[in-house]
Amino acid sequence: MAYAPEYEAVHARYYDGAYASLRDSADIGFYHDLARETGGPVLELGCGTGRVLLPIAREGLACTGLDASPAMLDVLRAKDPPSNLRLVVAPMQAFDLGRERFRLVFAAFRPLQHLYTVEDQLACLACVRRHLAPGGRFAFDVFAPDLARIALVEEREIEEGRFRQGDDEIVRLTSMRRDLATQMTHVTMRLERRRDGTVVGEEVERFGMRWYHRYELEHLLARAGFEIVALYGGFDRRPYDHVSGEMVIVAQGET
Repeated sequence: MAYAPEYEAVHARYYDGAYASLRDSADIGFYHDLARETGGPVLELGCGTGRVLLPIAREGLACTGLDASPAMLDVLRAKDPPSNLRLVVAPMQAFDLGRERFRLVFAAFRPLQHLYTVEDQLACLACVRRHLAPGGRFAFDVFAPDLARIALVEEREIEEGRFRQGDDEIVRLTSMRRDLATQMTHVTMRLERRRDGTVVGEEVERFGMRWYHRYELEHLLARAGFEIVALYGGFDRRPYDHVSGEMVIVAQGET
């Protein structure tokens, strides 16, 4: 996984505005509850602008946020985070926080889908295992692939949503191309800046997402020395089934 400079800058600039309107806060509550249950300290992988981690830190738990994007962490720093939140620039598949151990490590909103190879996936899981306190939990979510949809090699551009940024309206338009052999979706997002209904600018971000199937994840976790504590089909902790749309996993190191 590597961030292209143009993707990193555009993503950081529009992330908060886009996901305030395009994603509900159910995952924030889910990971917040896990943090309370485990009691901290807490480590988030791919913490980005702090959408999920900042509310946890503001409750007083010792928190560390790790992200490979300095631009995303700069946005988080601008939000005046509390002193109990430390930020680290590092890739999730190659980080070393020394002797620190965490009661909860989590990866909210699919950052593990930016790990494209089995080698990187196992390297990430090894880093997590090494940094978990005895009895600690590792939680993450990925989308459950819709088999009919992922069979489509291409999806033409559609409007995904609109949000305000200052005096302008930002329109996000998304197209996708898939490589079925590698389970990769290549995403192109055009962000049109409109003022009084007229397009006054445009920026583009491109990135890939690797989809996982349920038993693939189970095998990866077992291979890395984890056992699954819970597999949910949503952040309300409902059981996983074939129409869930989400896989939310809580695991711990095998004893």
